[in-house]
Amino acid sequence: MRYIDRELARTLLRAARAFPAVVLTGPRRAGKTTLLRRLFPAASYRLLEDPALVAAARADPRGFLDTLTLPVILDEIQHVPELMNFIRARIDMAARRSGQWLLTGSQDFALMRGVTESMAGRAAVLQLLPLSIAESAKVTPFRGGYPEVLARPRDADLWFPSYVQTYLERDVRQVSQVRDLATFRRFLALLASRTGQLLNKTDLAAPLGISVPTVGEWLGILETTGQVIAVPPYFENFGKRLVKSPKLYFTDSGLACHLLGLETPRALAQSPFAGPVFEGFVAAEIVKHQINSGRRRELYFFRDERGLEVDFVVPAGERRLVLVEAKASRTVYPEAARSMLALARGIRRQPVECVVVHAAANHSRASTALADGARAMAVGGLLESLHRKR
Repeated sequence: MRYIDRELARTLLRAARAFPAVVLTGPRRAGKTTLLRRLFPAASYRLLEDPALVAAARADPRGFLDTLTLPVILDEIQHVPELMNFIRARIDMAARRSGQWLLTGSQDFALMRGVTESMAGRAAVLQLLPLSIAESAKVTPFRGGYPEVLARPRDADLWFPSYVQTYLERDVRQVSQVRDLATFRRFLALLASRTGQLLNKTDLAAPLGISVPTVGEWLGILETTGQVIAVPPYFENFGKRLVKSPKLYFTDSGLACHLLGLETPRALAQSPFAGPVFEGFVAAEIVKHQINSGRRRELYFFRDERGLEVDFVVPAGERRLVLVEAKASRTVYPEAARSMLALARGIRRQPVECVVVHAAANHSRASTALADGARAMAVGGLLESLHRKR
């Protein structure tokens, strides 16, 4: 499989020069190990999914660390989180040596708990998501961005079921004591059918015969393991009564399509989920752009109780706001900008841009005037707009 340069590489190298340790989290199979081994070819490597290594590390943490040659990549370190305290002690003995400990994990919760308790000020924490459109022209709403799917698209119908099964058997059971994996699998499919909607835990619990607290726990697992993106409402005071529930999207639109039973791009285009899947695709691309650039993740939506709604509100630097509507069609009309323009008129303290993102070629940077104060463009044009300074 041909290596694809990752946009996070520059941020990751900068972090390795500034901190003794770098912790790289993100969904399973997003490419964390490949990226680290590519950027740090001289580093030694240990995969902490090997039962023998895990047993050795747990039985004698100091002895295990003594066998390592620095710098070292410790892959899937969430399997032995107790190593964090011992790594911290070694960092403190050589505090000026940067980039010595390169750690990966597929589960943010267990890993971050160890980082915050043991590695505060000693580790840079970064997240790697599946490939973005800036990294591969093969990334689409139907295929998503997992590297192995893009490398072998004809085998995607085999890869996604195996991925879900592996995810259930490994990550879910390690993060939480979920006993009924079959119901959790149904929960995934139900959640995919609610993509882009306001989170309603009761609505999710009833069809599955589970409790609302269980829904909350399971949603936490999905966020912990990088499978979903929760987009909160924008709470800036515009003199309006706002909804308080977040909207949820799958981090990878290809996985969402699999869970929805959509087997071809044509099936997606003709389904009632075409709009929500494209909206989630846009949300994920915005988040990837932000974290790959080393920026804080900032993505919101707007909806008030009178029905005024804007898909996304994105702070873009210098107090600039970009309002975004996502339309899963190649042709858009001025009507698509109406809600954004109405909201923009109520924002007087900062500059605002209104963008309708449509399903043209992802990498297109071209934009066209849609209405007075609003432009239409593809996803690539939106990302360029977010990056651009006024």
